[in-house]
Amino acid sequence: MALKATIYKAHLQIADMDRQVYGEHSLTLALHPSETEERLLVRLLAFALHVPGDTLRGALQFAKGLADADEPDLWQRDLTEQLIQWIEVGQPDERRLARACGRAEQVRLYSYASSAPVWWAGIASKLSRLRNLEVWRLPAEQAQALAALAQRSLQWQVTVQDGHVWVSDGARSVELLPEPLWRGAPA
Repeated sequence: MALKATIYKAHLQIADMDRQVYGEHSLTLALHPSETEERLLVRLLAFALHVPGDTLRGALQFAKGLADADEPDLWQRDLTEQLIQWIEVGQPDERRLARACGRAEQVRLYSYASSAPVWWAGIASKLSRLRNLEVWRLPAEQAQALAALAQRSLQWQVTVQDGHVWVSDGARSVELLPEPLWRGAPA
């Protein structure tokens, strides 16, 4: 018998001063049986950091991710199904990232495990030609602190200013500082 996904509900209040994006979002997330809560919450963080201020070019949505090798963790598609954003979480191989860069205007990756520096050292030189790719590292201890906020029903206030991210659930607060590993220059 196959294991089923665990459903999480999240309500985000976002104040991103860096991008001038403010809003509230009610989301339903599925925790894949092979996924950790830490990875789930990094996906939720990626949503908060890249949700567009309007939906003129489509909404940022959770895709099938781990359940479908052809889909990212999050994506934004316009009305013509053109991929605007492709967002991955974890440590995918360079071929997956290259394919994503060929399909989407902007590709972003959030790596969060303690093994991220070793993984990045092994593929960094292979990604230098990908101009629409951004790779971010969330230090492992920060990702673990974020995971400590896990609940099946989340109420988060996310504040972004000068590259610092504060996530609060009303009782606890975590400060995050995603580190850029690679920022290609969009063509």
